[in-house]
Order: sequence, then structure tokens, then C-alpha cells
Amino acid sequence: MRHLALRIWLLCFLMLVWVLLWGHVSVANVASGLIVAAVITVLLPLPSVPVEGKLHPLSLLKLVALVGYYLVLSSFQVAWMAIRPGPPPLVAVLRANLPELKSDLVLALAVNIFNLIPGSIVLEIDQARRILYVHLIDVGSEATVQRFYRQVEQVQRLLVAAFERESDWQPSPDREAGRA
Repeated sequence: MRHLALRIWLLCFLMLVWVLLWGHVSVANVASGLIVAAVITVLLPLPSVPVEGKLHPLSLLKLVALVGYYLVLSSFQVAWMAIRPGPPPLVAVLRANLPELKSDLVLALAVNIFNLIPGSIVLEIDQARRILYVHLIDVGSEATVQRFYRQVEQVQRLLVAAFERESDWQPSPDREAGRA
């Protein structure tokens, strides 16, 4: 039942994108959008992603609030670096360890979070060891480096609380068989 609901949601989403690309809602756009969505999902199916944890809405809300705070704060910091007088900021690639994250889906979400925060971009992902290599702007002091590592720890803690609590964790059959 869940698989069918996800398929229907995907068809509706792709149809909505099609209608938005055309710029107006009409019967022809909706019908052609459904046809294009069906062709895409049949010819280009996405691999199934195992859902191994349980969503905790309050923790997710805390995660969204924290990421929003980091987005605003980092935007002001990057803007200030762009207009302030003086030499350009020191940049570096730092390693972010995320050993608590079990799911590849949540690891991908962590990568997206760090890529969204202005002044940072993930350059490489060591999926097996759960390590991200992140390029950062402005690592000119020990305080800024430590702030980055605190950010990584906070994001990891909230991702686990929102999606991968130990009490709710149920490994997928692929993971148990050693294929994931």
C-alpha cells in the first residue's frame, strides 16, 4: 500500500512540475503531464530507498530551525567577508566525521544541509566511514574551526533524533544481508 501511495505521489509531483513548466493549468497540460510522468517512471525508475527509522516531527522541527539559523548567520558572515576591507579570508578543507548516521538517505540529507549553508560545500563523501570533506571559507582562527565542528555535531545529533533513534531503528533486509 505504501509503495502504491509513493508511486501516485511521484506521478502527481511530476505532473505538477509539467504544468508549472507550461505556465497554466488546463486539461491538456494535466493529461499530458500525467502521460509524461508515467513514461518517466516506467522508463527511468528510481531505485528503492529503504526507510529504516521513524520520523520524529518535533526533532525535525528543531533541525529545520537550526539549519535556518545557520543559513541566516552564514549568509551575513559571507556578505560581511565580501564587503569588509582587508585580505581575503583563509579557506580550508576540513573533515567532518558523522559516525552516528546509519542510513545513506540521512547521510545524503546531511550533505545537502552542509551544501546549503553559505560558505561551505562538501567536496567528497566517504560513504563507508561516514566522513565528509568540506571546503570552508574563513577558517582564520581556531574559534571558527571549532564552530564548524560544533555545527557538524549539532546537525548529526538532530538528524539522529529526527530520523534514526536507536529505539526505532530497523535495518532493511538488504543491510542485514550485507548488500547495503
